[in-house]
This record gives sequence, C-alpha cells and structure tokens, in this order.
Amino acid sequence: MGWSTRELAELTGTTIKTVRHYHDIGLLDEPSRASNGYKQYTTAHLVRMLQIRRLVDLGVPLAEVAMVERADAESEDAIRRIDAECAATIDRLHKVRVELAQILRNRDAVTMPSGFEDAAGELTDADRALITVYSRVLDDEAMDEVRAMAATEYPTDGDFTALPADAGDEVIEDLARRMVPVIRQIHERYPRARRMSIAGGSGDNPTGQAISELYNPAQVRVLRLAAQLLGDADV
Repeated sequence: MGWSTRELAELTGTTIKTVRHYHDIGLLDEPSRASNGYKQYTTAHLVRMLQIRRLVDLGVPLAEVAMVERADAESEDAIRRIDAECAATIDRLHKVRVELAQILRNRDAVTMPSGFEDAAGELTDADRALITVYSRVLDDEAMDEVRAMAATEYPTDGDFTALPADAGDEVIEDLARRMVPVIRQIHERYPRARRMSIAGGSGDNPTGQAISELYNPAQVRVLRLAAQLLGDADV
C-alpha cells in the first residue's frame, strides 16, 4: 500500500502543489493508481522527492536539478557557480551584520547610507538627509569624498549650523565670506564636491533642490552668496 499525494507531501515537508509541479516539469515520475483512482506513491517516489528537496535546499534551481545530478563538466560548472553565489551572499550578509552592529552602537545611523555610521551622530538632520540624497545621485568615488568630508570638522561648521532662519544681511555676508576659503579648500581636496550643486534642482540634478529645501532660508542664502563670491555656482 502506497502513500497519497498529501501523505507524500507531508513526509517530504512540501505541499501537494509542489508534488504536482515536480510531475509537470518532469522531475518526478507519475505513480500508479489504486482501483479507486487515487495515486499510490512508493518508496522510490519518496526517495526522489527527498533528493530533489536536498538540491533545492542547496540553492539549485529546479530547472537545473536534472543537469546537476549528471556527473559531467556542465554539472560541475553549475555547482561551482552556485557555490560562488553562496560565497557572495555570505560576504553580503557579513557586511550587513557589521552595519547593524554599528547602528546598534549609534542609532542616528539607522537612516544613513553605508559608511556613515561613525559620523552620523555629529551630523544635523539636514546633513543626514542630504547625504541620503547624495547616495542616490553620486557615484562611489564621489561618495567616498562625501564620507571623508562628513568626518572632518571645518571652522565655519558651527556658525552655519547655528545660523537662524531670520539672520540679517550682515551676518549672512560675513559668514559667506568666511566660508569661501573653506569651500575652496574642499573643492581642491575633493574635486567631485563641485557636483554637489545648490544651483537649482531637477530630475537629473536634484541636489540643488534638496539643499534649498533641507536648510533654512538664511543658510541657503549663505551658500548661494559664497558660490557667487567664488565665481562658481557649484557649492
């Protein structure tokens, strides 16, 4: 007496739908039927199901199960490819765990791009949001420069952060003039910083719009005036 489809599924930790799918794609032979028309699966079917499940658990796609079971060069290549994919997944998960550990140490880093965990606590909400925008529009090399900049304290940082939205013209002009040499130094050390533009935003260049919306009006005026004094709109 054999097993029904449901019993075979339960024995192998799958579902009736899975058993039927294996029939449909040719991985599992159809069993004989009893006089009442019900399928009767044998030990051979049970063993075959367990073999398939083992390969699937190892990451072998169903479409490649039959090929992997062959002892030939194509089968070995497929196994090596799957092994390489597993290694890449392990590496990715290791990096994820490192980042999660950093986030647990510094909760401010939870919404920051990778690599900014240590600096996150020193940044303002606007800075963190802007860096998040940068992570979408800048390439990897430019983001490396942003990381270095975020880890550096500049002489005018405190004054710019503390600048009130209703700051007067004299205060704004004074700060802009003091920021010019700082920005020039940043441009010289980090040439890709010029791509972090305040000169308007669009679908292709949203950084200008982000800066205009994230910082208060006085801060934006300081940045624009500093850009004018530099004779360069890319601040």
